Amino acid sequence: MILVTGGTGFLGAELIKQLTHQGLAVRALRREKSKIPDSLKENLRIEWFTADINEPSTLEEAFSGITQVYHCAAFVSLNSKHKKQLFHVNIDGTSNVVNLCMENKCRLLHVSSVAALGIAKKGKQIAEQDFWAYDSKTHAYGLSKYESEMEVWRGINEGLDAVIVNPSVIMGKNAGFEGSGAIFKLVKEGFPFYTNGASGFVDVEDVAQSMILLMAAEVSGERFIISSGNMHYQELFTQIAQGFGVKPPAKEAKPWMLGLAWRALRLASVFTRQEPSITKDTASSSITLSYYDNHKVVQQTGIHFKPVNQIITEITQYLK
Repeated sequence: MILVTGGTGFLGAELIKQLTHQGLAVRALRREKSKIPDSLKENLRIEWFTADINEPSTLEEAFSGITQVYHCAAFVSLNSKHKKQLFHVNIDGTSNVVNLCMENKCRLLHVSSVAALGIAKKGKQIAEQDFWAYDSKTHAYGLSKYESEMEVWRGINEGLDAVIVNPSVIMGKNAGFEGSGAIFKLVKEGFPFYTNGASGFVDVEDVAQSMILLMAAEVSGERFIISSGNMHYQELFTQIAQGFGVKPPAKEAKPWMLGLAWRALRLASVFTRQEPSITKDTASSSITLSYYDNHKVVQQTGIHFKPVNQIITEITQYLK
């Protein structure tokens, strides 16, 4: 039987949908207060199991009869004040999953992130053989994903059958205006600025498909970048604006402007008690040029990624 952690999340829900559409039975983990997505509520191939990856006593029961584990559960935030929770969920939780996979002889597919990869040399794309140069001053989310991946490598060195995937920015219409969908909301509402950065982007359906193909492949102890293509934020914002039929951002947000913005919003959050829309880490990420090489996963699985411009068109049409 297959176990999926983070079953109610954006990626986890899409993965479960694809697995069950193939006629496979899935045991999906959910926390006590997590809401089951409407798209999965009537799916009889899912066995919902209430457990927390940070509570080994309840988690251990979920591994009964399991042979394959997709570890999608994670805490995502680019706000440094969440560092403790990021480390607790992403590192300690992954350690618990790795240990139980070894005890129960399960094959593991761990969802890491491109945040755990190295920084590209000038003029080159980031590839699987690039490892991040450890920097304690980097953003907490990147640190937590790097350290959680190290837990999986520890397991692999101790005999664990595992594969790691490093998705770039995951997009999809079911995200709505949350997560990566926040970018679409920002542009739709007429945000006038763009930043001089770039990243990789990928459709959630392609990420889930890649994971299923890699789980079935005769490969272990390797990592794979899951990304459709690279795009500059100015082009991304422009295409989103065109999809919504609004004016595209025309002003570049300079680093000094972003510096003032995140400091002002952090101060305002003290009084409003609301999360600032821009943090020091998001400001830094928005002006970083990161290009990712997806050749390895394409060669291994033969997957054809949906082009980024098509992803944007589909999302804007859905969210109009």
